[in-house]
Amino acid sequence: MVIPQTMRVAVMHGIRDVRLENWNVPTPGAKDVLVKIQRVGVCGSDVHYFTDGHIGRYVVEKPLVLGHESAGVVAAVGIEVSSLKVGDRVSLEPGYPCRSCYHCKRGRYNLCPDITFMATPPVDGAFAEYVAWPSDFAFKIPDAMSLDAAALLEPLAVGVWAVQRAQIGMGASVAVFGAGPIGCTTLQAAKAAGATTIIAIDLEPFRLDLAKQLGATHTINGRDPNVLEQIRNITSPLTGLPGSSAGVDAAFETAGSLHTCRMTIEATRSGGVAILVGLPPDPLVSLDIVAAASREVDIRGQFRYANCYPAALELVAQNRVNLDAMITHRFGLEQAHQALEFADKEKKTSMKVMVEFD
Repeated sequence: MVIPQTMRVAVMHGIRDVRLENWNVPTPGAKDVLVKIQRVGVCGSDVHYFTDGHIGRYVVEKPLVLGHESAGVVAAVGIEVSSLKVGDRVSLEPGYPCRSCYHCKRGRYNLCPDITFMATPPVDGAFAEYVAWPSDFAFKIPDAMSLDAAALLEPLAVGVWAVQRAQIGMGASVAVFGAGPIGCTTLQAAKAAGATTIIAIDLEPFRLDLAKQLGATHTINGRDPNVLEQIRNITSPLTGLPGSSAGVDAAFETAGSLHTCRMTIEATRSGGVAILVGLPPDPLVSLDIVAAASREVDIRGQFRYANCYPAALELVAQNRVNLDAMITHRFGLEQAHQALEFADKEKKTSMKVMVEFD
């Protein structure tokens, strides 16, 4: 494979300011692979940086390359790499840890304080024609898997980790607040884990319809003032509990709003689990902790994922999860600015926006 000296890169210089530039192609280290990027999904975090310039304590203070849901073809390998070869199609797990801290040694490397994560200031992401990345965080994909699906293993890994955190088992009931890309990967992962009652809640009928296609057994429009009552009516026959005591075994907050954070806890049955996947704009959320404690609802946070890419890859390879169906719109790398604007403004008609390089 002929590797050029320079490459095109979409660089964010400020809020709503992404420009196409020419950079030198990076040189892979001894344990790295150089990947010719083919697909990058636009994530909600990319949009937040694009529109607000920060997410919590992570602030864009200098030019930054966005994009962390990526897949491509190996163009070169470091001298110590034996697991991959030139021409292999791979999905890149966008974060790699220090490998030596307390959390890394316990297998919870997502909590590593020194993790390097794409498109999180100051680390550049994958809106670039070539990326050099550690080979042990590049996963070869089977021939039958599309590069689109390979790029979306990243949001699926979030859903897999959420379901593992909730300890979903056979016959479980779940509610997913937010039927965007993370919500739809979470509900598919829950179904694969054995959940049989899957309730999706969202404001947009388009997304609810797609959630139904992907495995939701029930959908509820979040604008309905009786969302919790509907969830209890659905789950009451499953538990034999009266309406006010019914609820799902596990509820997932994936919308990132204050209102859905509260509802996630309220929708969970006594003794159930509430998983906080999304990040609300205000870190201080008013919750009825007394009610949660007296009902023994476990409230569990989530930060990215750890050791989930192999499972996510297998779920797609075995056709137990459909990621291709989530892609609704496509843009070229030279249209990265437009792709981010579109993802921000067209939530009523779009699910996953994909940037293509070929």
